[in-house]
Amino acid sequence: MIRYSITVSGRVQGVGFRYFVQLTACRLNLTGWCKNLMDGNVQIEVQGIEKDINSFISAIKVGNNFSRVDDINLSSLPLIPDEKKFKIKY
Repeated sequence: MIRYSITVSGRVQGVGFRYFVQLTACRLNLTGWCKNLMDGNVQIEVQGIEKDINSFISAIKVGNNFSRVDDINLSSLPLIPDEKKFKIKY
C-alpha cells in the first residue's frame, strides 16, 4: 500500500474533474479525497495498491472530456490505516 499527494493543474475546476477523480478512484478501490484549491488547481490524496494507483494516475493525466490536465505533481505520504472510501472535500 502507498499514499500520494497529487496536485493537478490545468482546466480542472468547474468541469466535473473532481467527480471524475472520485469515480476513477472508487472503480480502482482506492481511498482518499480531492478538493479544489484557491489557485485553480485540484489537490488529491490517494491511497491503495501501487498498480491501482499507477492506473489512477494514468487516467487522471487524460482527464474527462471537459478538463485539460497541464501538470501533475506527486509526493509520498504516510498511510492512513482506517480510511474507508474516496470523497470530495468542499
